[in-house]
This record gives sequence, structure tokens and C-alpha cells, in this order.
Amino acid sequence: MAASAKRVLVLNGPNLNLLGTREPDVYGATTLNDIEQGLAELAKGLGVAIECRQSNQEGQLIDWLHDARDSFDGVVINPGGLTHTSVSLRDGIAAAGLPTVEVHISNTQARESFRHQSLTAAVCIGSVIGFGKNSYALGLQALIDYLNATG
Repeated sequence: MAASAKRVLVLNGPNLNLLGTREPDVYGATTLNDIEQGLAELAKGLGVAIECRQSNQEGQLIDWLHDARDSFDGVVINPGGLTHTSVSLRDGIAAAGLPTVEVHISNTQARESFRHQSLTAAVCIGSVIGFGKNSYALGLQALIDYLNATG
């Protein structure tokens, strides 16, 4: 892979390690591993390097965002439930200073009212919600388009 290839960090927050078995009526039967494999194939086709990580720990996600500043060009993040509760994660995204796309498998606007507000969306370049596992692919493609357009 060329040294100039874009590098994208894909972060997944709490409970996303249980995809495929957790609330399949909401999240489907696709596992996080399935999503990551699909993203790897898409990234390869786009000439992009990705690294996928998942943590149930808010602080770990923030540490990864801080560390990403020196080694990644952008971030795709599914903050899970932290989307609606974590000012600290919001601030971590802002502090990283990297173009970030928020993704969600379910349509958070069609769910419980507490899920209607995203604390993290305001510090992201955009959000993709409600397209199942395809939200990740759409988010990655949008991020790459953004990075290519901005240099």
C-alpha cells in the first residue's frame, strides 16, 4: 500500500461487541466482526487503510481518539449509548481534531425519546443513521470523499 494512503480509525462503543445476538429485532443478525470484514473489503477497494477497535469503556475510546491525532486521517465512530450521554466523548472527538463521521445501525430518531439527541454529532462532519450495517460503509465512503475533497 502506498505511503500516502489515507488511514481511518473505526471506533465502536459499549455493547457493540454483542451485535448479532443483542436485540436482533433492532440491530439485526450481523456481528461486529461481519461489519469490520465488510469495511476492510471496502477500504481495500478505496485504497484506504482502516483499523477497527471496540471498547465498553468510555475512557478507552477517548484515549484512542487522542492517540489517533498523530496516526490517522479521520475517524468513523459508533458511540453506542454514549452518543446520548457523554460530554467527555464529545470533547474527545473535538480534541482529536480529526474529521469524524458518526454512524448508527438503527434509526435513533425512531426509537426512545432519550435517543433523539446526539451529544457527539455536533463535533462530527456528518452522521449516518438507520441503514443497518450499511451505515458503516456509507460513513466510511463519506469520510473518504471528504478527505479527498479537502486534500
